[in-house]
Amino acid sequence: MSSVFEIIGGILLLVGSIFLFLGGLGIFRMPDVYNRLQAGTKATTLGGMSLILGVGFLMVETSWVWMVKAIIIVIFIAFSNPISSHALARAMYKRKRYPIITSKDENMDAYKDVIENEKKEEES
Repeated sequence: MSSVFEIIGGILLLVGSIFLFLGGLGIFRMPDVYNRLQAGTKATTLGGMSLILGVGFLMVETSWVWMVKAIIIVIFIAFSNPISSHALARAMYKRKRYPIITSKDENMDAYKDVIENEKKEEES
């Protein structure tokens, strides 16, 4: 029974390492800030969750507490990574230092109306 947990843990560690490597490569290769942010967030979410679950499976023989802690950490990562990436993207957009680049229409900005309405509400 212990070899099954070791095999699953090893596979999860390998998958997590591959996702984290591809995330780093995506951050290096993507053209703008928003694509880099997406590549980094998706890869670190899946990579981190896989690595932590892999460690949980490898240490489950010692104590089941390791698996419970790993699941709690995975749930925290599943909630915190998307929220933090959204906050970073919104802050970059609001500073207007990094405009959204589209290939079809350079004037297309669906988020512009939302920001203008927020400003109007703050002023009134």
